[in-house]
Amino acid sequence: MENTRVYADSMVVPSPAPMPAEPGTGTRRLWWHLAEMALAMVVGMLLLGPLWDAAGAPLGITGTLDRPDVAALVMATNMTVGMTVWMRYRAHHWRGVVEMAAAMYVPFLLVLVPFWAGRLDGDALMLGGHLLMVPAMVLVAVRHRHETPVSVRRHPAVVALAHRWPTGLALLMTVDMWVEPRVLNPWTMLVLPGGYLLIGVVRRTLRGPGVLATQLVGLVAWVALTLAAVAVGGQTAAWLVALGWLAHAGWDLAHHRTGRVVPRWYTEGCAVLDTTLAGIMIVAILTGAV
Repeated sequence: MENTRVYADSMVVPSPAPMPAEPGTGTRRLWWHLAEMALAMVVGMLLLGPLWDAAGAPLGITGTLDRPDVAALVMATNMTVGMTVWMRYRAHHWRGVVEMAAAMYVPFLLVLVPFWAGRLDGDALMLGGHLLMVPAMVLVAVRHRHETPVSVRRHPAVVALAHRWPTGLALLMTVDMWVEPRVLNPWTMLVLPGGYLLIGVVRRTLRGPGVLATQLVGLVAWVALTLAAVAVGGQTAAWLVALGWLAHAGWDLAHHRTGRVVPRWYTEGCAVLDTTLAGIMIVAILTGAV
């Protein structure tokens, strides 16, 4: 008995591992969730907006889509689709998804009544709907902030696409150019080196041997290309713009390999955006769209 008692006293029982914090709790998590919703709504508008425009003419509903009340509901639908896809990917309950969808539609439905009564114009309709949408979204997010995620089985292809979100976002930003291929204004090329310099200043990554000098050389090169395109005009300018955007894709890839100045997600998205836009502009030039 004594030996048994000694053995029992000498046993060390490991303390349980600390439980992870409940998902969805905390002010930081709440604001992050709202930021995700806002981004998903913008993506929904970027993706679906041009599709409505493209379908309007063949279906003969262009005039109807241009009405402020219809445009408001179409916009709410685009935002709801983007938000729903992302919330389900993030394993939110359907009841939370439905309530967040209501936060998209109800504000517009409320201001439609005075609009139809002639008390509001189209601009006031859009502004009022968006202003009321913000507190509605916050209320829904606060209401469900303590909910634990549901179990969602994701296809490996969906997971892979989610990991490549910079590529997907970049492609979404070019949808409008797919519908109406054109050549961008030459002055847009100034954004290409400017983005790197701005991010480098904010992140303080321009230090180190040759880093700032390299970025300044790129700035001078694209400024010179921009001024040349503005000076010559015509189809030559169109080719300079297209090739300028394509050259910046190579700049992105070089920075993606080194990981310097800007994050790799930025270089990935920027490279896809630059390549896609350059390809569309080249097609527009070759087909005589400019």
